[in-house]
Amino acid sequence: MVRSLKHGIAAKQKTKSNVRRLANSFVVVAWILSIIACSQGYIGSMELTATAHPQPLVTAEAATLTSDSPSSPVEPTQTEAILTETPPAPPATLPPAPTETQSVTNGPTAGPPILYYTQAGDTLKVLAIRFNVTPEEITSPDPIPPVSFMKPGHLLIIPNRIGPTSPSTLLMPDSEVVYSPSTLDFDIDQYVAKAGGYLSTYKEYLSNGWNNGAQVVERVAIENSINPRLLLSLLEFQSHWVLGQPLNLQQTTYPMGYYEVNHQGLYKQLSWSVEQLSIGYYGWREGILTDLTFKDGSKLRLAPPLNAGTVAVQFYLSTLFDQGKWNTALYTPDGYPALHKKMFGDAWLRAQTVEPLFPPDLEQPKLELPFRPGRTWALTGGPHSAWGPNGALAALDLAPSSEESGCVPSPDYVTAMAPGLVIRSANGAVLVDLDGDEKEQTGWVILYMHIATKDRVTVGTWLNTNDFIGYPSCEGGAATGTHTHIARKYNGEWMLADGPIPFDIGGWIAYAGKNPYEGGLINGNKKAVACTCSSYTSLVSRPKIADDNP
Repeated sequence: MVRSLKHGIAAKQKTKSNVRRLANSFVVVAWILSIIACSQGYIGSMELTATAHPQPLVTAEAATLTSDSPSSPVEPTQTEAILTETPPAPPATLPPAPTETQSVTNGPTAGPPILYYTQAGDTLKVLAIRFNVTPEEITSPDPIPPVSFMKPGHLLIIPNRIGPTSPSTLLMPDSEVVYSPSTLDFDIDQYVAKAGGYLSTYKEYLSNGWNNGAQVVERVAIENSINPRLLLSLLEFQSHWVLGQPLNLQQTTYPMGYYEVNHQGLYKQLSWSVEQLSIGYYGWREGILTDLTFKDGSKLRLAPPLNAGTVAVQFYLSTLFDQGKWNTALYTPDGYPALHKKMFGDAWLRAQTVEPLFPPDLEQPKLELPFRPGRTWALTGGPHSAWGPNGALAALDLAPSSEESGCVPSPDYVTAMAPGLVIRSANGAVLVDLDGDEKEQTGWVILYMHIATKDRVTVGTWLNTNDFIGYPSCEGGAATGTHTHIARKYNGEWMLADGPIPFDIGGWIAYAGKNPYEGGLINGNKKAVACTCSSYTSLVSRPKIADDNP
């Protein structure tokens, strides 16, 4: 009864929202006509359709492919045919961040301006890159924030210069891709056991000992901040592990469809998969991913109105399939989105309870540098992946002074950047929940990585700013020298270090370089440039507090 009432209210609100958007669209028609008259010297006839999500053009090839007869991802013969193809190309990596000159291809507009209503997470800079225009060319009846997040539903008028693109159908909410508040009521163990498939009897030995199938999925989901529902449905789509049994040795050994000898077993297959999902999700967020390259080498421009969650799934499958099978997998009635809905219900209804994941007026809480006052550390890494080799560029690396290079013990230690509750302390990682609700999926959470096991702070400890966390080390992942790796999450999404809410630690503001690990920190007229050389130009000092112990 309550659920029906909520859905009824949501439907009314949606109807009102659509009416308002329709009204707004007609209000700006005259304005658009005048713009066209000024830029082209005449006012031609044009037909405007007021929609909340404009539909960009679709290539003729894509339109043909999406009309093919559907094939169910659960059909054994169909899945086997897909998975016995030649191995895909090596793992993709994030392209370098685009410059302003790279983001726009000069040329005439393709038709009438596009009416675009913003989504949560949109910024002016990134939208300009997606639509292949300059920020100055985007106009609106209302003021446009130049840097910060835009409010969802903000009407923008954008020159139509994009040309043919992928379908603009939204396939997956953002909250269904990241480890968001929508996962709070999801019990992985219970779901896997009830499903009764191959995963329910699977075991794998990891660094912490033997893990069952559900534990492997949970570990990958938590460490990478990826939604476990998404991992389970992709696993079922590729190899039937969740609801049934793998059909052949390939599906047993390479359950996510990535045939590479060093990626055998569930943990490594899932780890590779979340890397691709992260490239798609955060590459779209940051504006450094605009095209898909399929297994057959063909390319397709991504439709600008897509959300990050949809692009994550599109990118992942583009690394495994040619364009034809990709279309079949995503845009037929029995494709992957239908399987996900069959397994977990309507993701868009679930998203209504938790999205937007971050409001446009979101602010970072006050954070201090993660070492003791009066000390000087070196910035050894500018914005780079928060977890894994190709994730969100959300992290920074800081190292204490040392007379020796490499992974050597340090007498100096990492301190809490803000008050909070320790909710995870294992495998070199310490996560501190700043709102204290003991949930990693909600609010602000700080990750401290490469913290030595010895004397490391324990789960359940309440920390105040400057309290002891542990000693920097090389534990918990690949590292060439003793340091700590810090990153922020909000509602389960990694927050880009040089994004709309830049990483601000003690007044030092992060900025990205052309490539990951480059860039640095700026504090007024002071600047620290990231370098593993620990040069004086990379040093960051924290002022000494009066009466502080030496």
